[in-house]
Order: sequence, then C-alpha cells, then structure tokens
Amino acid sequence: MNSKKLLKSWACIAAGCAIAGALHAEPLKRSFCVWDPVGANGPMYSLMKSSKPAAMKWGVDLELKPYTDEKIAAEDFKAGQCDSVLLTGTRAREFNKFTGSLEALGAIPSDDDMRTVLATLSQAKASKYLQNGNYEVAGIVPAGAVYLFMRDRAVDSVEELQGKKIATFDYDNAAMHMVRHVGASVVGSSSSSFAGKFNNGSVDVAYAPAVAYTPLELYKGLADHGGVIDFKLAQMTFQVIIQRDKFPADYAQNVRDFVSSKYDEAYELVASAESDIKADQWVKLAAANVEDYMKMFREVRIGLREDGVYDSSALKMFRIIRCKKNPTHAECVEQTE
Repeated sequence: MNSKKLLKSWACIAAGCAIAGALHAEPLKRSFCVWDPVGANGPMYSLMKSSKPAAMKWGVDLELKPYTDEKIAAEDFKAGQCDSVLLTGTRAREFNKFTGSLEALGAIPSDDDMRTVLATLSQAKASKYLQNGNYEVAGIVPAGAVYLFMRDRAVDSVEELQGKKIATFDYDNAAMHMVRHVGASVVGSSSSSFAGKFNNGSVDVAYAPAVAYTPLELYKGLADHGGVIDFKLAQMTFQVIIQRDKFPADYAQNVRDFVSSKYDEAYELVASAESDIKADQWVKLAAANVEDYMKMFREVRIGLREDGVYDSSALKMFRIIRCKKNPTHAECVEQTE
C-alpha cells in the first residue's frame, strides 16, 4: 500500500487544495490544528505544510500547528486557539453528533452504503446536518472499514469474546459500551498506544481499519495464530472541522465538493491496504455468527442512541439506506431504529 499517497490525499483535502475559489486581496490568516503522532517532523504535518500554497487560492493563509496528541488538538480547537482541525470521526463526535454517528457500529455495512451516505451529505441541502452552532464539518474522508484483529483466530464468535482483553479507545463511548456488552475487558488505549499493546500481547483483540495494518505493524500481533475477522464493524472517517465565522461563507461546501470528487481514489487506496493483509489471515464468519454480530451491533446502537451518543436522525438515514438492499430484514420490517 502506498501510505504516503494516502496521507497526501488526506492532507490535500484538509487544506482545501485544488478547489476553485475567489481570491481575496488580503488573505485571511487562519490557524489549523494538525494532529501527527510524530509532531512537526511527522509525515502528516509535512504534507499539510506542503499544501499551504494551494490553500492560498481560497484566500486563506493557514498557520499550521503540530500536535502529537489528538485529544489536545481537539481541546485547543474547542477553546478557540485554532480555527480548524483535522480529527478522526470518533474524536470529532463532540463537535457534530450527526457525522460522529457515521462510525456507529454496524450502521453502514458496506462500501457502497458508505458511498451513498457520503454522496448524500456532500450535497448543499445537507449542510444543516453538518453544522452545530459555530462548528461545521468541511469535509469527510472515508478511511475504510474497521475490523477486529485477533491474536487467536479461533475466537470468531460474539460469545468467545467474553473475558478477552480488548484495546479500547478510552474516549470512545461506543466502543466501551460494546466491549462491556459482550463481557470482554476494557484495556484503555489511544490511537498511539493500541498497536503496541496488541503487538506485544498485552491485549487479545484490537480494532482498526486496514490502513493501519502495515504502518503500525499489526502483522506482528497476528503472528502465526492470529487473524482478521472478515466483517465490517464500522466505517472510519477523517473529518475537517472549522469555526464557521472564521472562513469564507462558501469554504465548507467547496471543500465538500472537492472531497466528493476524490472518493474513487480514496477507496482505491483502502482496497490496496486491505490487499496487504494476507489471504490466509482473513477469518470468514459462519452465517450464524454474522447474525449474532448484527444483532449485538443493533442493540448497542439503540442503547447509545438512547444515551445521546449517536444521533437518531443519522441512524434513521443509515437504516433507510441499509433497507434498500435488504428490505426483508427484521430491522426493516420493524423500523425500530
């Protein structure tokens, strides 16, 4: 997988490069929180910096600020110390619950479904779902499905997860809820620590998109007896969040239009990443186990909706899209989500 190409695509999108826009006589000086585990010397920050000249075409002169902690980047953005920020969809949930629900467990089961959702949200008339007070989602980049990485490939059912130690992002209420729901043990982790815990055997299970497999060396945790459950838990995204009153009125929609033109390229990169996982490392689930996972995810989604974690309008949209493909499924007949 060409991970540098993937990072470059994300960086370009986040900075709004290659999007036509009116030039301002005096560029607006705006700050951009950039999360990179390595900081100013990391690949994400470098690629963001290289896209600054293109951002000037928007009439925006971005001042990039490197962050090695995604939590701090989000907090500084919330405090108004930065005008825009690039976050994972899970971390972005506090700024927009609707787009934060894109990563709801089992809600968007296929890439085709995800494309339909993204195409819907990229339309100008959908902007009301992307705005929350002064916050606006100015771009959603698909990063592919999230999978369970197992140190023991024999663990392939919901019941067998009971008692297992799972690396769980301590800020992800949804994941914490799911892990406890199946009777597994939560091992608090972060985006920078979960891979190490999985690779050194501190946990039995980790969840991640395929794009993390090679750069985070998750194959070390799989070793000879591990496997990747061939079932999409959720869809991962990267989201650009802006302070609306700090940017030109058409800035967010222009970015969304540009992002929508890059979906094919993004999914090609995701497919390349998934092909890096060896064929014999994928674990196929029995039909009964698939149904068990789907049932569990539905119970978790509804519970988190009631707790205010997931947005009810978003879940309804996702169910409508799922039911177009499988109208006879129980959830489509009952229409309870």
